[in-house]
Amino acid sequence: MQPKLQRRVQRYGWDKASVHYDRYWARQIEPSQALLLEMAQLRPGDRVVDIACGTGLVTWPAAEAVGPDGLVVATDISDRMVELVNDEAERRGLGQVRGARMGAEELELDDDSFDATLNALGLMYVPDPVRALNEMRRVLRPGGRAAAAVWGRRDRCGWAEIFPIVDCRVETEVCPLFFQLGTGDALEYAFEAAGFDRITSRRISSSLHYEDEEEALGAAFVGGPVAMAYARFDDATREEAHAEYLESIEPYRNGSGYRIPGEFVVTLGFNEPASTPEDR
Repeated sequence: MQPKLQRRVQRYGWDKASVHYDRYWARQIEPSQALLLEMAQLRPGDRVVDIACGTGLVTWPAAEAVGPDGLVVATDISDRMVELVNDEAERRGLGQVRGARMGAEELELDDDSFDATLNALGLMYVPDPVRALNEMRRVLRPGGRAAAAVWGRRDRCGWAEIFPIVDCRVETEVCPLFFQLGTGDALEYAFEAAGFDRITSRRISSSLHYEDEEEALGAAFVGGPVAMAYARFDDATREEAHAEYLESIEPYRNGSGYRIPGEFVVTLGFNEPASTPEDR
């Protein structure tokens, strides 16, 4: 898929998924977000960019950490996600939060102007992750830090069959390299390629808990990245895809629900100041 088309698919797909996202995914991905925020070590007064902010699940704790004297610019490729964040920020009275639609590979922000950049489970969807990481470093002040979380290895994410199940019916190739950054040290290598220093990573296992088949299907088909492709299915195709997906997660059944394994990788890197002759 051409990068421009891939971005368009992501944009309109997440517009569709936005109304379902928190219901199906907020609890499931919280461990990765908590670790990302722990590693980022946000402080009162920090200026932060939350890239691929979605519905604001990282934006809100980041805003609390930086306080009213700080700033959180929440960016996403989806218009609807940004609208939701701006509306919720107003409802919560968080004047330090500003939502803006922009792609991760082209941040419309000044150089050297932020203390931290965050990307929670967004890099997997970007056509050029290193370019996105370069943008994260570009907007950082010297000494600033960037933290990114991605899903881990494919064979450690029990819900992974959703992609071939959908792709074989509509040939979307919506996420052709979804698990690549979570394999081995790939995310660290991407940080290195973008010029970050003092890079550290942590890999954690988790479990996705769904109360019943309806919850598991909602998360897989309407609450995530295949939402736009799924919207094109007729009723018969939906029933067929549902049955195939439920068969793929049957090993993880827990009573009437499911406990599906998952894995996350979180990496932190610093934008170290360039050395001068006096430093050498």
